[in-house]
Amino acid sequence: MFELTGKTAIITGASRGIGKAIAMKFAQQGANIAFLQIFDNENAAQTEKELAELGVKVKGYECDVSDFNATKAVVDEIIKDFGEVHILVNNAGIIRDGLMLSMKEEDFDKVISVNLKGTFNMTKAVYQHFMKKRRGRIINISSIVGINGNAGQANYASAKAGIIGMTKSVAKELASRNVTANAIAPGFIATDMTASMPEKAREAAIASIPMKRAGQVDDIANTALFLASDEAGYITGEVIRVDGGMAT
Repeated sequence: MFELTGKTAIITGASRGIGKAIAMKFAQQGANIAFLQIFDNENAAQTEKELAELGVKVKGYECDVSDFNATKAVVDEIIKDFGEVHILVNNAGIIRDGLMLSMKEEDFDKVISVNLKGTFNMTKAVYQHFMKKRRGRIINISSIVGINGNAGQANYASAKAGIIGMTKSVAKELASRNVTANAIAPGFIATDMTASMPEKAREAAIASIPMKRAGQVDDIANTALFLASDEAGYITGEVIRVDGGMAT
């Protein structure tokens, strides 16, 4: 079940955290992995080594997903290297938190550029390939912040809400070509990012979760694996919350 042998997945932001967990989970099920990262060479080299030890073909590429031309070029290179692509996971994202009153324009623009436009750029880059092959899986990592909003994250919430709208639109466009597009909306997940939060803020976040614990990166990876599989072939345009009941 959820077998991915012989398939190739592109995963952005996969040198650590949720992206790395997804890459490892896919590779464990036989998928070849092309992962994108930027300015994270040490983690990228370790990720590439760990993935290769699973016996699949793997290659890391340095690419700024907010750069339209760069994403097209790197996807063309990946298709040349791997033959074809079956799965795209748009995971790359950044935060530049701050209340609206004090948020700088460049902080708003940068988050939108990486998180939302990066998702557009990568989707656009694989679009014709998926249409021609008449198959494909697009999995976008959104957030419950894109559903509920969050004080101090107007830029991040806007980007993640935009990803949901984009996912639903692309799902309608590509459904007749046997290409699915779905989004995952993680809640409070234990990552390097959440570990760096002030202790009181982290405790307050966990207290707001009905399950009273943070999620794990594998919780997101398992959901992505299902959506990438043949078993999820009739699911498209969905947003799956993985949040321990946080947004209920």
